[in-house]
Amino acid sequence: MSLTDKAIEQIRELIRTGALPPGSKLPPEAELAAQLGLSRNLAREAVKALAVARVLEVKRGDGTYVSSLQASVLLEGLGGAVELLQADAGALLDLMEVRRLLEPVATGLAATRITDEQLAEIKYHLDAMREARDDVEVLNAHDAAFHRAVVAATGNESLLALLEGVSGRTLRARIRRGQADARVAARTVTEHEAIFEALAGRDASLSQAAALLHVSSTEQWLREHIESGGFPSGTPAKSG
Repeated sequence: MSLTDKAIEQIRELIRTGALPPGSKLPPEAELAAQLGLSRNLAREAVKALAVARVLEVKRGDGTYVSSLQASVLLEGLGGAVELLQADAGALLDLMEVRRLLEPVATGLAATRITDEQLAEIKYHLDAMREARDDVEVLNAHDAAFHRAVVAATGNESLLALLEGVSGRTLRARIRRGQADARVAARTVTEHEAIFEALAGRDASLSQAAALLHVSSTEQWLREHIESGGFPSGTPAKSG
């Protein structure tokens, strides 16, 4: 472990123990360095690293604060990492596998917790998808919002943040099947209708199965096109 890593760990320990709770202001750099037995340069580098990781928030002219430490904040960087993996076919398949492992279970959980208001939001996006069969961009936007609303219905912020990072806007854009095949839009809508109907019935097992069928269908298509060389980087693909 480098000296900078050790300095980062010292500040993280202060946060973990509650000495620096969420929203609290860090001492001035010189005072923090002295408190931790660090040079000012090491303290500065540690603070910079933790700011990049969203653990700390630097407010210009005011000071440095511990962030809210909410999952949505701390996991925000995951989406950026996914963007960097777009050109790596193996990484895309790995991410789809993670989505297949997590999203169906999340959908089943949502069926046991979903409110009428949340169900209405999901139906809104489903109806919009039906109307946008010939507009792949609009279809994809409501597709992503549909899935986000489903996972949000679990009430589990960490799960939502994780799935948003792994299978949010960027990955869905990479796996659109494209505008050429009209059957794709119809199949996508049909699969989402099945998920919605299962959720409306508050049936956890059926909701999980419908989501698994949908995600597996997308994963299978992606795998086949990558293996055949028919899905080069930058090519629009299926809505997910």
